[in-house]
Amino acid sequence: MDMLEALRRGAAEGRVLVHAGPGPEITYARALARSGGYATALVRHGVRPGDRVAVQVEKTPDVLWLYLGCLRAGAVFLPLNPAYTSAETAYFLQDADVALFVADPARVTAMAGPRVVTLADLTAEAGEANPGDVSASGENLAAILYTSGTTGRSKGVMLSRFNLSSNAAALAQVWALTAADVLLHPLPVFHTHGLFVATNTVLTAGASMIFLPAFSADAVFAALPRSSVMMGVPTHYARLLADPRLTRAAVGHMRLMISGSAPLPAAVHREWEDRTGIAILERYGMTETSIITSNPLAGERRAGTVGFPLPGVEVRIGDPVTGARRPPGEVGSIEVHGPNVFRGYWRAPDKTAADFRADGFFITGDLGVFDAEGYLLIVGRSKDVVITGGLNVYPAEVEGAIDALPGVAASAVIGVPHPDFGEAVVAVVVPAVGAALGEEALRHALRERLAGFKVPKRIVLAPDLPRNAMGKIQKNDLRQLHANLFAPD
Repeated sequence: MDMLEALRRGAAEGRVLVHAGPGPEITYARALARSGGYATALVRHGVRPGDRVAVQVEKTPDVLWLYLGCLRAGAVFLPLNPAYTSAETAYFLQDADVALFVADPARVTAMAGPRVVTLADLTAEAGEANPGDVSASGENLAAILYTSGTTGRSKGVMLSRFNLSSNAAALAQVWALTAADVLLHPLPVFHTHGLFVATNTVLTAGASMIFLPAFSADAVFAALPRSSVMMGVPTHYARLLADPRLTRAAVGHMRLMISGSAPLPAAVHREWEDRTGIAILERYGMTETSIITSNPLAGERRAGTVGFPLPGVEVRIGDPVTGARRPPGEVGSIEVHGPNVFRGYWRAPDKTAADFRADGFFITGDLGVFDAEGYLLIVGRSKDVVITGGLNVYPAEVEGAIDALPGVAASAVIGVPHPDFGEAVVAVVVPAVGAALGEEALRHALRERLAGFKVPKRIVLAPDLPRNAMGKIQKNDLRQLHANLFAPD
């Protein structure tokens, strides 16, 4: 079922989409009207079918109605993290050839290039009239989300309407979401987890949600009594475990708690179950594919694994070079085929071709293995991505910012275990001869160049970096050396 069809069905059935929380209760009918108004406002601003609309604002339900309005206008939704600096944002706007940029007021005066409007002004223009939706097929683009590998600039992931609707339908099925469910939503909506996995699945199921502006333990505990399902990242569950209010009674009415966006530490999985009696359900996905696998709703939710492929999704473990299938028990490249797999990278046909096998399987860049019972275990990432608090940080970008600072001879950025964030960004920096560098001064300089979540939590000064005979930095050696940097004394 298409997202707009799901929205209309919920409106016809008189359902509530967003329950009263920090804002008023919003019905499906109200969301349908608001999305139509946004579609009209977009057209008035000159947005045509296929145009990209970038959105960089704080979390609010209006972002969802604007996303749905883009679908109704045939535009392509492009969400951006509000933490990005102006320089980072400018790259995305230029690369995507954005037709309209919806931003917070501070961004409006700072950005040049596309037409810029605040969300408040667009909302005031929207009204609730819509002359009719643009005709579109499932193959039309719905969104572009930017991601990256370990080298080069970020690349745009092109997601079709069918990519999103098919994945939402599969998730609603395997997690048995129904109109009776209320999802506790503490996630950001510039990321595929909060925007598509959470929202699209709620729409498909005809369910409702409590839409928190951001994660806070106080807000979660206040909303739990009215919720039946929660989606979060490992950091959320680790922080709730540190709160004495987490008891069996506090979550006793919850039927499902889901974790994603980063590996859930087995210790957190075990402690949560011991403390609450609920086994967290961990799943696996990525921007290019949405959700690929999930631990079972009924059956063992096995710590350290990400479960089984979703209906209609084929996952194989292949030889990293050839893609030839490997048997259960052998580690290899995790490769995916199915309706959830993206259309390719925006204006990057060579990169797209490099990440697909000849038979159409997408190469995720992760390494994994199927155990004897068919559970998938992710054993490492062939790409050097650091996932901290559910957000991806790409070392090459951070290293470039560090190396550009005065007095830096070389740097290497790695991820090391962190009790709260899952992984922490750590930089090992070699000072230039005669340079006097300090950790806090370096971190301060980086805050002007990078979003806060990318700034290393620790910067270690070292006389040199370990390298092989070809001069390549040996990051595995650095990870081992600093593995206990955030461990308790």
